[in-house]
Amino acid sequence: MASLGNPQQTIAILQKYNFRFQKKFGQNFLIDPRVLEKIIKSAGITPEDFVLEIGPGIGTMTQYLCENARAVTAVEIDRNLIPILEETLGAYPNAEVICQDILKLDLARLAQEKNNGAPIKVVANLPYYITTPIIMGLFESHMPLAGITVMVQKEVADRMQASPGTKDYGALSLAVQYYSYPEITAHVPPHCFLPRPKVGSCVIHLAKRPAPPLPVQDEKLLFGIIRASFQQRRKTLANGLQNAPGLAIRKELAAEALQHLGFPPNIRGEALSLEQFIQLSNTLGGMGCPSP
Repeated sequence: MASLGNPQQTIAILQKYNFRFQKKFGQNFLIDPRVLEKIIKSAGITPEDFVLEIGPGIGTMTQYLCENARAVTAVEIDRNLIPILEETLGAYPNAEVICQDILKLDLARLAQEKNNGAPIKVVANLPYYITTPIIMGLFESHMPLAGITVMVQKEVADRMQASPGTKDYGALSLAVQYYSYPEITAHVPPHCFLPRPKVGSCVIHLAKRPAPPLPVQDEKLLFGIIRASFQQRRKTLANGLQNAPGLAIRKELAAEALQHLGFPPNIRGEALSLEQFIQLSNTLGGMGCPSP
């Protein structure tokens, strides 16, 4: 099977199987070999690695991964792509395809079975509508992770690595940065895909943190505070915490905690760094605030 990293080969295989793109799966297939090589480099794939690929499509990236890694398991939700993958990956004995929803897969068990529980590398080309659930699901799965390298819409990548006080900074920024060190490694214009998306994309590498930047006493409380802080961005942090469903934090208590940490009473959530959110969460937890 010839390499799929060019438009003619991709179009030929799609026509052969009379494949129809499904909007519900957000399918956009890469057709630029230079971008594929950048993803391999960003992910740091070596011949010793086991790689989990999410959304292989017709197997374009999978072929590159198989040529560079020890073994690859590709998880594809669209059953119509399975016969195509059987052909495009037929020459790669180190490839395995699972037809499954990645959000329903036991990832910790997969890592144990395929990589003896050692940290694995994840590579994915993710549609916009499911990007955040998949990435957070990977981080929260307790699967041993070395890092995640994903193709996402540019605006999502910008949000992941945004800093406090910027327009892109929010709950996603803090969640991703709690678990990893995000770095945009490539900008990918629409013409690198078939069909062309309406917006630009980015490759972003999320290197797994060995531990949070500061000790966290109650993770659920921390993330409850973070979500509440950005649900109503125009409100002060103290007001946002008081109004948040599921959080039992009175405005007076929030103000006391902010004062204790040296923050002004009218500060907004977008001004706090991850470390400062952890300090606030630990302080409120110490004042008796329960987990949401």
